[in-house]
Amino acid sequence: MAEKKQPAKSTQTFYIGTGRRKTAVARVRITEGKGNVVINDRPVEQYFAEDKDRAAVLGPLKITEQINRVDVFVKTNGGGITGQAGAVSQGIARALKTMFSPETEHKRHTFNNTIVIKSYRDENRERERARSMPTKPAAPAAAPKQATPLIPGAVPTPAPAAPADPADVATGMIKKLRDSGYLTRDARMKERKKYGLRGARRGTQFSKR
Repeated sequence: MAEKKQPAKSTQTFYIGTGRRKTAVARVRITEGKGNVVINDRPVEQYFAEDKDRAAVLGPLKITEQINRVDVFVKTNGGGITGQAGAVSQGIARALKTMFSPETEHKRHTFNNTIVIKSYRDENRERERARSMPTKPAAPAAAPKQATPLIPGAVPTPAPAAPADPADVATGMIKKLRDSGYLTRDARMKERKKYGLRGARRGTQFSKR
């Protein structure tokens, strides 16, 4: 009797990003999906009970309009709830940046049917790119030309716009993330207590009598 062939498993691609906030660390994986966000094997609504924490986590997905297009899997530890929310937010933003960045900045690892893509920074290439950037401001873009009407007195119709370049769209996505502050780590941390003081800077009240 002939053996039944097992269906071949499809290859799945994950984009990796690591976020940090205070003493919390979040390791994020993003893949194409339907908008599921799982944090430490729990849905985001169960893990983060407060609206401000959920808004911080979903912010990078909303600003890039990817909230219903990708699945997010997060492993986070350390710190408290607020610190973990900030770490997850930065990790998602970095994973999205890796997704939109060109393939020359990718570092691929293949495991069975899984492809893991990390960001790869070539300092020499970045230095050459910074040198080649023009110092003078670019000239303002010219207004789109209007087509000449065939019938005298008719309203001219604007020329059709050229299709958007995928590279320009990706650059715009990364610019949105950078301008919104999601790619920058918030360096504020709780100041440690000092010896002889009641807190970080609060001393005991002095009384002469």
